Amino acid sequence: MSSPTPESESPTPQPQPQHQSRPGALQPLLPSDPSTIAAYRLLGRLGAGGMGVVYLGRTEHGELAAVKVTHADQAEQADFRERFRREVEAARRVVSPWAVPVTGADPDAPEPWMATAFVPGPSLGEAVAAHGPLPERSVRILGGAVARALAAVHAAGLVHRDVKPGNVLLAVDGPRLIDFGIARATGETALTSTDMVVGTPGFLAPEQAEARAAEIGPPSDVFALGCLLAHAATARPPFGTGAVDALLYRTVHDEPDLAGVPEGPLLDLVRACLAKDPAARPTAEEIAARLTEDTPGAATDWLPAPVVRTIAERSAAMLALPEIDRTEHGTPTAPSQPAHSRRKFLLLASGGAAVLAAGGGIAAYAGLRDDDNGKDGKAAPPPKKRRWIVGVQADLTGPAKDIGRAQERGARLAVELFNARKDKPFTLELKVSDDAGDKDKALAAARVLTGDPDVLGVLGPTSDYTGLNALPAYDESRLPLMTVSAGLNLLTNIAGGQGLSVLRACPQHPIAGSCLAYYVLTKTASVRPGILQERTDDTYAWQYIGGANFAFRQGNVVPVPRVVPGPTTDYKRILGSMMAEGMDAYVHCGLTPTAVLAARALDELGFTGMKITGQHVFESRFLTEAGAAAEGWILGAPVTDPTARKEAADFVAAHRTRYGAPPGYYAGESFDVVNLLIQEVEKAAKGGQRPDRTTLTPALRKAKYTGVMGGYTFDTESGNLSGIGTFMYAVRNGRYAPLEFAPAGPPKTRRT
Repeated sequence: MSSPTPESESPTPQPQPQHQSRPGALQPLLPSDPSTIAAYRLLGRLGAGGMGVVYLGRTEHGELAAVKVTHADQAEQADFRERFRREVEAARRVVSPWAVPVTGADPDAPEPWMATAFVPGPSLGEAVAAHGPLPERSVRILGGAVARALAAVHAAGLVHRDVKPGNVLLAVDGPRLIDFGIARATGETALTSTDMVVGTPGFLAPEQAEARAAEIGPPSDVFALGCLLAHAATARPPFGTGAVDALLYRTVHDEPDLAGVPEGPLLDLVRACLAKDPAARPTAEEIAARLTEDTPGAATDWLPAPVVRTIAERSAAMLALPEIDRTEHGTPTAPSQPAHSRRKFLLLASGGAAVLAAGGGIAAYAGLRDDDNGKDGKAAPPPKKRRWIVGVQADLTGPAKDIGRAQERGARLAVELFNARKDKPFTLELKVSDDAGDKDKALAAARVLTGDPDVLGVLGPTSDYTGLNALPAYDESRLPLMTVSAGLNLLTNIAGGQGLSVLRACPQHPIAGSCLAYYVLTKTASVRPGILQERTDDTYAWQYIGGANFAFRQGNVVPVPRVVPGPTTDYKRILGSMMAEGMDAYVHCGLTPTAVLAARALDELGFTGMKITGQHVFESRFLTEAGAAAEGWILGAPVTDPTARKEAADFVAAHRTRYGAPPGYYAGESFDVVNLLIQEVEKAAKGGQRPDRTTLTPALRKAKYTGVMGGYTFDTESGNLSGIGTFMYAVRNGRYAPLEFAPAGPPKTRRT
């Protein structure tokens, strides 16, 4: 189910603690986290992903370690422990000063864990994103060290298979290669599907991109190293960004973009690494020899000053971490003398690396303190009374602020109406975090909510990429995240371990794209629909055109296709050529600015067929900018009009009373989804006891709920909306006139 509605007032901005907005910050332990793992006292969280959590741990002698702990539900999966054991064995077989050493592990524990030495430096990816490309000398030293690490990997009979910027950490004395989670013995395929792409698109070899398992070997790591060096030298991947399928295609068929790689021996070496033929690539040993340091300078000044400052800041943060108490089983906690000074902690830390790309890094966390006493030695005050909070993460001040404000209003109205009940078992509060529609602010905005243990669930985010960037915080905390507008498929990527607590009350973009094609097939006699993908938002458009193509194939219809760059403006020429090929309907897979260009061009060309587009054009801007050319267009969106639903009459009246205006698009769905959360919290709050928020997602996914905008059911495994959820509108007299829900499939018979 889904629906639509306009604006809403902006709430008072919520303060954002500084430590939550800094990249790589150490996060506090959650109430559900252990305090120790074997010999490691846990100080906080370094990061988390779908498979588990990485903690910062310290031994009683002061050594710091990154302790990777796997979720118990993952450990119960068939063959998991065998894979984990192989990861541990693979890491232990690699002996190199440039590869992270394993300091402890237990694959047979209820939650298998592995500890590695820790350095407080950023990953290569983080450093390049923050400070830009590295100078040539830095790239050469980086490449030489990583090549030596790979040579050790290959000498141990292994292939790393995931050499990427996130798996290389930077220290003052050189880089460290980390994460052997998908490393395999040369020629081994027993635990890998023969048709599975293993690695990170954009940083894998053609044989990996095409899942040619028998051909994956040491040369595959060399290709990835070439991608990594190109990225370090230019601050961009050599095969671009965008949809996964597009990246894989470019890796296999296109030449790499190496503009910006310094001319000369370095460029020649990178080109050799990126040869399509594995046999034509140099070995890791040969690369190390060719990148031997031959320029003046001390080994410790190999990085630019801004990156060194980042390392220094994080090293200083290590010095600020608290001492720990020595605790022995069955005895009271008592203070103990540290075996090493804090300076020694820092020196020890510089020799290893943190694991798990899903979040890593470290900075000071000022909230760490003794459990029992305050700074003045007096007993700590009693804990504050727990609150019951519904969170909202939304774009309240950015490009989608009309949608975000409508969502916030719908959520606030649901909370206020619940609190007005005389029989309410508890009182709810609303906590709002504005990400301004900025993907770079999304994670910090999410942590404002996930870091508050009283927040029970969150509505949001408003947009695709703020949702994707905020996802690590929600996956890590297992806090329910309910979106009514973010259709990006990766938000619920079960195979990738993402979206573990997401409830998506709107269709994924590929499904929405298929709905547009089904509507064309149902309502017209089209035999040659035109279908155009414009690449301003490559991922969104790719998913829409993929869904539409699938639907047209189901209807035995062959479309007239076009793919155009985002900056293209000559739509009259492009659409004219499509009409010349017999185009009798038009599907626009792209954003509002190009939909406006298409509308004007088709109007000038006198095109009379159906013109249809999707969610990201469903906004007032299309109506105002396209003007008369917008008339007759059909738009599909994941919202219905509450003012047109008799079931929503009380909600509309309450909204008018509270805000002095009818509800905007997306307010009704937000009202429903928050009420669904409230329903499940109330069920779980037996005897007035506050439920564990990490247990709410399964209940929400199993729930069947009927709200003012319709019925909601979800796939219990993925959290995706069951059914269609796309509602159709026609532009009439400069307004969106509601039509009906999109069809679920092609018609059994076609018009003639």
